[in-house]
Amino acid sequence: MIRLSVTLALLLAPAPALAQAYQCALPTGRIAVPRIERGPGTNARVTGYMLAASWSPEFCRPRTRASTDPRQCSGRAGRFGMVLHGLWPQGANRSPQWCRSVVTPTPADLRAMMCVTPSARLLAHEWSKHGTCMTRQPARYFAKSRELWSAVRWPDLDRLSRRKPLTAGALRRALAEANPRWAASGIGIEVNRRGWLQGVRFCYRLDYRPTACRGGQLGPADAARIAIWRGL
Repeated sequence: MIRLSVTLALLLAPAPALAQAYQCALPTGRIAVPRIERGPGTNARVTGYMLAASWSPEFCRPRTRASTDPRQCSGRAGRFGMVLHGLWPQGANRSPQWCRSVVTPTPADLRAMMCVTPSARLLAHEWSKHGTCMTRQPARYFAKSRELWSAVRWPDLDRLSRRKPLTAGALRRALAEANPRWAASGIGIEVNRRGWLQGVRFCYRLDYRPTACRGGQLGPADAARIAIWRGL
C-alpha cells in the first residue's frame, strides 16, 4: 500500500518533483538504509536555508559513475537532469552540521525520495549531516525538501547548453525568469574547474522565502563563460 501510494503521488506530482527526471522508475526491491559515518558536530544558529541541486549529466560523466552510482548513472532506473542534492541549514558565520540525533531514516522515507534524489546513500548522508540540524524526524526533513523542490521550475537547459557563448549571468537570468519569485542574486551556480555546470543553489530566509545569496555562494561572476554537458 505504501509503495502504491508513493508511486501514485509521484506520478501525479508536477514534473519538478521528479527531479527533472526524463524518466524515473521507483525501486521495486527492498531499500537498505546505509550507515553513515558522522563528522564532527558544528553548533550554530540557523539563519536561513539553501536548496542544492546537482546536474546529473555532468555528475555521471566519469565512466566509473555507472557502477558506483548505478541508479542515477547507469540508465537502468531512467534518465535524470537536475536532482535534489539536499536542503542545507545556513548560519551567519558557519553552518550547523552533524547535529545530535538517534533517529535513522526508514526504507519508506528513502523510497519516497528516490525519484527526487536517486541515491539512498546521499539521502542518508544529507539527513545525518544537515537534516538533524532542522528536525528530529527524517520524514519531516524529506517532506520539506520535497515541498521546496516541487516549487522549482527549470528552464530548457538543453537549449541553453547550445548557446555560444553561455555565461553564468545568462543562466542565472534564465533561472530567475523561470521562477518569478526569485531574483538572480538569490541563485548560486556551481561549476567545475573546466567551467562545466555542476549544480544550482537557491537561497532562502529562515521563513523559506527567497533571499539574496552571500557573495561566496553565488559562484562565478555573471560574465564568466560556462558550459552545460548534455550527457551525449
